[in-house]
Amino acid sequence: MSTAISPTNLSTNGKYSLPPEIVIFGRTANMTTVQQKLEKVSVANVPILIEGESGTGKEIITRLIHQLSPWAAGPFVKVNCPAIPGTLIESELFGYERGAFTGAYGAKAGRVEMASRGTLFLDEIGELDMDLQAKLLQVLQDGQFCRIGSQEDKRLEARVVCATNRSLEQEIAAGTFRQDLFYRINVVSITLPPLRERKGDIPELADYFLRIYNESFGRNVPPLSSQLVQKLQSYHWPGNIRELENLMKRYVILGSPDVFATAFVKEAETDSDGFDFDIPVNGSIFLKEVTRQAVRKIERNIILKVLQTHQWNRKKAAKALNISYRALLYKLKEAGLQTGDDDDFDGEDMGYSAEMEGANEI
Repeated sequence: MSTAISPTNLSTNGKYSLPPEIVIFGRTANMTTVQQKLEKVSVANVPILIEGESGTGKEIITRLIHQLSPWAAGPFVKVNCPAIPGTLIESELFGYERGAFTGAYGAKAGRVEMASRGTLFLDEIGELDMDLQAKLLQVLQDGQFCRIGSQEDKRLEARVVCATNRSLEQEIAAGTFRQDLFYRINVVSITLPPLRERKGDIPELADYFLRIYNESFGRNVPPLSSQLVQKLQSYHWPGNIRELENLMKRYVILGSPDVFATAFVKEAETDSDGFDFDIPVNGSIFLKEVTRQAVRKIERNIILKVLQTHQWNRKKAAKALNISYRALLYKLKEAGLQTGDDDDFDGEDMGYSAEMEGANEI
């Protein structure tokens, strides 16, 4: 992997730097492709469209593009398109002159003007209404704009990077996004894969966030067990890297792996089939083993839901499940959800195994 990229202070909250080889690009092949493309387009003054689900790091990538560009010394100006009311976004983008409308008691520069000699980042551009899309297209085509209430044209002197978590092609087909604007902003496109498609990066991502928040909160929470890391890699991560970061933050603050059970419960609730397995190329499976895996998954999901119902009180959960407290601890250990205060528990030493809980075996 190339090591040419070494930016600093890429955090969107300004609290810490993000090592690109871990947090941005990781080690997976699809992110290597993203890095190679980014290194080529950063130095060229062309519009860039960054596509990806929410939480995949679109703003971080945009800030990296800015820092690697010849305009890194200039401003980085972000416009969160859905966060600005439609009646205000035109004046926010292009600015206005004194007296342009009621309440305009003085002149104000817009975001386009503020980004001069830097980068203008239009986040979630798919949320712009059609009228403003037409005005933005005109600005990009002519390279000029003017403040509301002014007759003086100003030059667009900023690199424009747009981001979206929508499929703009589908928006075009639905008649909610202009095709000509799409072609204008999509000179180069970068698609960020969701976290479920880069699961090989999860161990390093989790370890990175653990170290960051241990330091930030003055904690010393231990690393995740290999079993729990495997559970994280099997989760579908609808919130992507942002969800993983928040989960690791809660783990550091509360100091218990119980926080991960919430994510696993959500996974169970959204799993329509309840169980999935791979069939080998030769088509041969061992029915007994597959059935055992299915039973374990169903049992784990039941336990997690009961724990959630009882606010993670394991003694109450064991009673509700009609199993012994020792049995519940063993099952939690088997599922990789054992908490730190149970480290001395060993089901084998105490003469217990999951199969011995015969009355409760599914």
